[in-house]
Amino acid sequence: MSPEKMVYMANQIATFFKSQRGSDQAERIAAHLKDFWEPRMREQLIAHVETGGAGLDATVIEAARRL
Repeated sequence: MSPEKMVYMANQIATFFKSQRGSDQAERIAAHLKDFWEPRMREQLIAHVETGGAGLDATVIEAARRL
């Protein structure tokens, strides 16, 4: 998947979970990624975060570190 598409999808997930009650959004995003993203997608996200995470919401970066 292109990095732009991955960033877009991850940020959409963050937008949804940030609209929910509670303070554990990063944990919920990480759980969603574990449940619904295939391993290659998660690996791509982690690699993107390790190189700076350009374009990613801060909550996605925190969630990726929990994967």
